[in-house]
Amino acid sequence: MDQAQIEVRVLGSLSQITSAEWDSCACPEAADWGRPLDPFTTHRFLLALEESGSVGPGTGWQPQYLTVYLDGMLIGAAPMYAKSHSQGEYIFDHNWAHAYENAGGRYYPKLQIAVPFTPATGRRFLLRPGYQAVGMSALVQGAVQLAADNQVSSVHATFCTEDQALAGAQMGLMLRHSQQFHWLNDGYADFDGFLAALSSRKRKNIRKERAQACAFGGEIRALTGDDLRPEHWDAFWEFYQDTGARKWGVPYLTRQFFDIAQETMADDMALVLAERGGYPIAGALNFIGRETLYGRYWGCVEHHACLHFELCYYRAIDFAIAQGLARVEAGAQGEHKLARGYLPTRTHSLHWVNDPSFADAIKKYLDAEAQAVGEEIEILTDYGPFRKSNPEEHQ
Repeated sequence: MDQAQIEVRVLGSLSQITSAEWDSCACPEAADWGRPLDPFTTHRFLLALEESGSVGPGTGWQPQYLTVYLDGMLIGAAPMYAKSHSQGEYIFDHNWAHAYENAGGRYYPKLQIAVPFTPATGRRFLLRPGYQAVGMSALVQGAVQLAADNQVSSVHATFCTEDQALAGAQMGLMLRHSQQFHWLNDGYADFDGFLAALSSRKRKNIRKERAQACAFGGEIRALTGDDLRPEHWDAFWEFYQDTGARKWGVPYLTRQFFDIAQETMADDMALVLAERGGYPIAGALNFIGRETLYGRYWGCVEHHACLHFELCYYRAIDFAIAQGLARVEAGAQGEHKLARGYLPTRTHSLHWVNDPSFADAIKKYLDAEAQAVGEEIEILTDYGPFRKSNPEEHQ
């Protein structure tokens, strides 16, 4: 294919491109009005981040959306941002930044191909069907060239799908492995079916936790679509502020994000609320993909035993089984998820560093880290909650 036909453009806002054009690459599987594999790279989600002021001036996430055109047709896109810090990424490179700057370099700004504040695996190189190879090659080359031309230290693509991570590594990007805990649906008919697959001790512990959680004196319900109301977001904003202040100092999302999401993404969300006396006291926000439920945010104004586990993990499993979803991704970190049926799963990211000697040092670090991650996943999986071959476990 004649490379002269390919044009790479950088957009400062998604308002410069129509949702139909962007989504033709971001979620072509949703062209039949179905669900996207995940909602996080859709035009509506990324634009909501922009319009709400969650990204943009003053946030350290400056949109630099990368687009690739072939004879005027969009064949590839990437949600890319110029970053002035490493917050809200969940693939930690703070030690890289310190080492680079201690050696006299300037690590920031860097280019980040990612969904802000969203540690969920998905396509980061958004490609029109039939143009995957040429589109991804142009996006990778375009990002690297943009960084080199502007003397930017590095390019990072985080929480890539495995196939895109391997393709990027073949193009010369450095591959990094991390881990999360995901629940997998083995065709369970209901929550009891899932419990039957666990060891006796883990099964009893989960039943005990669910009973403790439901003893808070109220009711728990999951809301999605037209059942979501502005007053629900008023309550959830209070929860989110508390959690954000304790975890990050300042919440990443603005209040306006939830108002916009109410208007444009109600069908993409499942909000689990615990209410007592008609007043919400805790909540967990999930996003719904075609095959996956993504647990994203949790918060509360009252603390009750095991309520966090119930809303975030067990109700997510209930929802996934009821909707026929294949998995639940419960966010970053958290070995406590293992005992609750969420197994360690490898995640992937790609990295390019401008300075050759620093890149060599990073490569050696990543090789050692990958081995350690693999060993940890193997050990944790062995300690998982599911039944072993021991006959006593089947009693």
